Amino acid sequence: MYLMEGVSDLRSWDELIPDALGVIFTNLSLQERVTVIPRVCKSWAKAVTEPYCWQGIDINEWSNGCKPDKLDRMLEMLITRSSGSLKKLSVSDVQTERIFTFIAENACSLRALRLPRCSMSDSIVEHIAGRLSMISFLDVSYCIKIGASALEIIGKNCKLLEALCRNMHPLDTAGKPLQDDEAYAIANTMPKLKHLELAYHLISTSGVLKILSHCPKLEFLDQRGCWGVTLDNMYVKQKFPKLKVLGPFVLDTYGNDAWDDYSDISYSSEWDFMDGGMGEYDVDDSESNDGVWDDEGRLDDELQFRFYEGIEDAGMYWPPSP
Repeated sequence: MYLMEGVSDLRSWDELIPDALGVIFTNLSLQERVTVIPRVCKSWAKAVTEPYCWQGIDINEWSNGCKPDKLDRMLEMLITRSSGSLKKLSVSDVQTERIFTFIAENACSLRALRLPRCSMSDSIVEHIAGRLSMISFLDVSYCIKIGASALEIIGKNCKLLEALCRNMHPLDTAGKPLQDDEAYAIANTMPKLKHLELAYHLISTSGVLKILSHCPKLEFLDQRGCWGVTLDNMYVKQKFPKLKVLGPFVLDTYGNDAWDDYSDISYSSEWDFMDGGMGEYDVDDSESNDGVWDDEGRLDDELQFRFYEGIEDAGMYWPPSP
């Protein structure tokens, strides 16, 4: 009898309040959230569409080599689900100006933005930088269409920026003359930097010293592959005792990723969303997502198949940050 009463007191998983389910779902991978959870039951399918589950979106590997139209649809769907609460976004190979604009329009809470290998230009950066004022981490590595002008605009608009990744592909810089224009843009507009990555960059010793003298809070500098830089180690240790410098040789390793340091996501309270004026968020309300999700909130077959392709091999064409 006692055993039966104990069993009757147990609550079913589908009876948990949506906010509680949302907290649990944030610990799952993106693949599980978009392909598994919506198929469990209707209450879970509903809960996984709530903004709580989409404060952090990392599709960097999935998007590598993805066709632009599929990538655009996925980004629009996931960012729309965040309902203004997006704090962390990592995606590569974005091609269309419309999507850069869409990201910026939904960046009111964005703190960390990783956009490697994207086709944004100086003019696109000028158009969207004003809406990225809250970010503290930015990765624009391998973005070969932007230059010093874009970095200057970023620095002037992103006053809270503490970490910048501007690594380059060695094939894009091999045999080219040294240029310090980007180094000067960083030095003159990003005084709060603590973490800076410039691997395989066309920078000289003069450019690095300019950065060091204008960024007094800098704690980490990655200059691996920057063959035009020759620093006096004793001078650096005496002048900048808190600074860790890697390179120019690429044999050094560094275990910490600033992406983790500067993009902490706090799922503190559902009131965070209420302050932003969030109303009811239904599974099927967004017209922009037509054809992406079915009537029960499940991803369409074409995009879902992308999650089961060999994404572990997707990065073979581009080396990671050294």
